[in-house]
Amino acid sequence: MKETVNSSWANIANPIFQALLTFGGVVLVNLSAVTLEWMGAWVLEERFSYLTAASFLLCFAMFNSVLSLLATNTLQYWGKSIYCFLGLVLSSVTLARALSGLRLSEAGSYWWILIVVTFGYLVFLALVNTIRSIVTFAQKEEWNQPRFRKGNRK
Repeated sequence: MKETVNSSWANIANPIFQALLTFGGVVLVNLSAVTLEWMGAWVLEERFSYLTAASFLLCFAMFNSVLSLLATNTLQYWGKSIYCFLGLVLSSVTLARALSGLRLSEAGSYWWILIVVTFGYLVFLALVNTIRSIVTFAQKEEWNQPRFRKGNRK
């Protein structure tokens, strides 16, 4: 039982698996929305596919950053993560363009939203790395009992 738990955590902590799972969510939500519109149950906004792409990219950025704490080799993890993020951006925007018929420049503010999500992702990674280095330093630090001074302090 313990082996399956470790292997499932290894899959979740793999950036390629995270990116594939995220893109699967983008495809599922977009195709569900298109199907609902085709059935007449919902009126689909023209830029909905870009909204879906940006939302899932933000989810990937947050979870990928937090799960980087599980990585043993952070530089290798970061390299895979950044390439996966770029691939996820390209594939999600390509799917959004195919479904909406709008270029990213015609989709209004979604260009800027993607830029903010990208910089936010880099900030998340830097923040998690800073937290990790602080915790590592605190674990290595030798903590001694505080020294008490003799005498009356007023």
